Amino acid sequence: MRQTRIGIIMHGVTGRMGMNQHLIRSVLAIRAQGGVKLSDGSFLVPDPILVGRNAEKVEALAKAHGVERWTDDLDAALANPDDTLFFDAASTKLRPALLRKAIDAGKHVYCEKPVSEGLEEAVDIARYAREKGVKNGIVHDKLDLPGLVKLKRLRDSGFFGRILSVKGEFGYWVFEGDWMPAQRPSWNYRKDDGGGIMSDMLCHWRYVLDNVVAPVKSVSCLGAVHIPQRWDESGQPYEADADDAAYATFLLEGDVVAHINSSWCTRVRRDDLVTFQVDGTHGSAVAGLHTCRSQHRVNTPKPVWNPDEPQTMDFMADWQDVPDNTVFDNGFKVQWEQFLRHVAEDAPWSYTLAEGAKGVQLAEAGYRSWRERRWIDLPALEI
Repeated sequence: MRQTRIGIIMHGVTGRMGMNQHLIRSVLAIRAQGGVKLSDGSFLVPDPILVGRNAEKVEALAKAHGVERWTDDLDAALANPDDTLFFDAASTKLRPALLRKAIDAGKHVYCEKPVSEGLEEAVDIARYAREKGVKNGIVHDKLDLPGLVKLKRLRDSGFFGRILSVKGEFGYWVFEGDWMPAQRPSWNYRKDDGGGIMSDMLCHWRYVLDNVVAPVKSVSCLGAVHIPQRWDESGQPYEADADDAAYATFLLEGDVVAHINSSWCTRVRRDDLVTFQVDGTHGSAVAGLHTCRSQHRVNTPKPVWNPDEPQTMDFMADWQDVPDNTVFDNGFKVQWEQFLRHVAEDAPWSYTLAEGAKGVQLAEAGYRSWRERRWIDLPALEI
């Protein structure tokens, strides 16, 4: 088996998402399977070097997972010509500057979302990557979730007929941190640190709606700071001034109306932590992370409104599972494999930093809509 090494500088992977999804379940899993198979039959094997400001944390992570290389010197890592790809999963505030530094070092770049806190910065770094001729990409993990893969399969088959609307529900209760430790980091709830559910989640909803249903044309959004005080990792109270809920309505191409609630202040009574229901003239479907259930018009029950008697119809029983019909791998790993093929042999790849800028555009429009209490249109980006 012919193998080729690719050196990957992995920055900011001591955090939960970077460590679990990108390092362990993606890059190290790809290494363990012998690499990514290329079109000529050879295998591209990742060789990561872990980089972070806290040397002890980075060293401990590397040793725990059998990674031979680590450092707290990013400049030295970027100076190594044998490492050709830079990945960042650290702070959004620092990301544009880090990407620019990596691009200047001649590295291809791949990063978590959002690509920046503001649209102008996002457009600038996307243009810079294009001008410098480096391969570039941003994570769009939800597109390879089994539930959404099956939902898109239904759309592509014409199952829905004319799509009318989308209803999305995302979130769960994030504990305040006083009597029960919070399960999300405290910076998520501080505006100055780049927190806010709108900036976090509307980037996701942009690529989900664009790719699974139809392109987003405009947005009306109301944000909220439902819980103004929380407790940080050391047990100290702080002012939680970033939005912890967002209630957004989108108009999509084809006059499709989508409404998605995003909240860290809701308790879950639905099939999953995120669900999307698509309704069309010929059928409907509800997708979670892994499952997707459908109801065709010929299988649609005929309820009658009668508030005087208890409801006897079991509405949940009238939906059918959409079968897997394939083996689904980890969505983050799938996209790492796609991007590595793109770097190695220019395989097709559409989710560039320019696409990431669209997510920032929607988040920025959501905040503007909240401030101005009106609909905001999304013009095409010139990148």
